[in-house]
Amino acid sequence: MGKFNLYKIPLKSLPEGSQIYEYQLDDQFFRNIDSTEVQRGKVNVLLTVRKSAETFELDFEIAGVIQIPCDRCLDYMDFEVATHERIYVKFGKEYSEESDDIVIVPETEGEINVAWFIYEFIALTIPLKHVHPVGKCNKAMSSQLKKHRAHIVGENDDDTEEDDDALYDDDDSGISEVKTDPRWDELKKIIDNN
Repeated sequence: MGKFNLYKIPLKSLPEGSQIYEYQLDDQFFRNIDSTEVQRGKVNVLLTVRKSAETFELDFEIAGVIQIPCDRCLDYMDFEVATHERIYVKFGKEYSEESDDIVIVPETEGEINVAWFIYEFIALTIPLKHVHPVGKCNKAMSSQLKKHRAHIVGENDDDTEEDDDALYDDDDSGISEVKTDPRWDELKKIIDNN
């Protein structure tokens, strides 16, 4: 039995009307998908399949919590997932995706496996930047980041710890703007004027 047989929907044998499928995704599901973005979580999926004359409408209600690595300290953090997605499936000669929400499956097969679609819908909810709230990052990693930050040549070496902390915003955005070498600023002006 394959890893994702549970997620196969036998479209050809479905009766007219609506069918409901429920899935509880756990760490094993995310490990089986074998993607680097999400490897842990507990997510509930409610899938409603509506069959009409020549089209199948698949409505996904997805809610739960996944664990993703913090961009700043690399420790796992909880991220709430709540999304509603819809795709339309039609029969054709071979598998293809006509658009973001229309999928063609071979009529000879007569089924679709929704595991990867579910995973993609979850992954699309993850923001580009994901960091712990202020003060929740791994303290050891945060101190290493501060210790190894770049220093500007000619910068006063007797900086206080207060100046060091000024690099880290309280707004969750990570490292804030650092002063640049005035020589680079002058070169940038020359390039911008050409």
